[in-house]
Amino acid sequence: MIDRRSLGSIAELLWLIAPHPVLAQRANRLPRIARISTEVPLAENIGPDPIHPFSRALVHGLRDLGWVDGRNVIIEHRSTDGRPERLGALLRGVVGLPVDVIVTGGSAAALAACRATSTIPIVAIGPSLVALGLANSFARPGGNVTGLSFDTGTAIVGKRLEWLKRALPGARRIAYIRPRPSAGQLPWSAETAEAARALGLELTLVAADGPDDFDAAFVEMLRQRPDAISGVDSPLNIGNRARIIEFAARERVPVVFGLRQFTEAGALISYGVNLPEVERRAALYVDKILKGAKPGELPIEQPTRFELVINLKTAAALGLKLSQELLLSADEVIT
Repeated sequence: MIDRRSLGSIAELLWLIAPHPVLAQRANRLPRIARISTEVPLAENIGPDPIHPFSRALVHGLRDLGWVDGRNVIIEHRSTDGRPERLGALLRGVVGLPVDVIVTGGSAAALAACRATSTIPIVAIGPSLVALGLANSFARPGGNVTGLSFDTGTAIVGKRLEWLKRALPGARRIAYIRPRPSAGQLPWSAETAEAARALGLELTLVAADGPDDFDAAFVEMLRQRPDAISGVDSPLNIGNRARIIEFAARERVPVVFGLRQFTEAGALISYGVNLPEVERRAALYVDKILKGAKPGELPIEQPTRFELVINLKTAAALGLKLSQELLLSADEVIT
């Protein structure tokens, strides 16, 4: 009879002689990473390099760790061109290459990747994997997915709305752009609405599920006449930030989002994570996985640093005079 200790030893031996990804890659081919992008259509990128700036941060992070595209690793950049409905077909193609690690951004991409494969390691950037049911816990995700979540829920949204209230004391109605709740998105949060009410604000959902929905969303906002515009930091909103801000500037409505890419494009305030920094940290996960780590045993990282960015040029264009206290609280003021 084989006792439990012997069984453990046999399991360890089988693990050691199994074809680990990095060993198989070095013996037969270069490891291959797929970065799935939904943030912005590639056609909107400027210059000969079609890689989205966020993806470029991942590439630089990998290079810092010794992984150089074309030399000892192959990085496949795939984009839905702003069409989330293309994710399923895109990921089926990626899985068939095959690839050794898939890196995704946003909830929809993470869900699509997990539907496409239960064996290829996935490093998801952005969504709350636990809330989506893709991970057992932050400390020990289990399965084939891990990553970095900057979805900190009510606390970060509440703080963002607090900064908005300090900039616009008279604000009452906030138009909040997000997809309709579905299998690819977390449901509308009663806690978020409560955080708004505590500040004397009313959030009104303005639905946008794809690029073609923004014109109707703008018509709805014209009907609502909000005091400010905000929304989720989804790939869809990020990719269409120029349209959102152009509409808001025309209607003289302040815009407040989570990522500095919005304030750089003309929003009044952003408060959230530095997304390129998060992408660079994702390279650490890819590095560990290529060296044999199991994604289900890599704890999901949550942000500890948030940055407040204020666009003073936008404030001036809107006729707003921001307090010195607010400006001194900012990590960066765009002038």
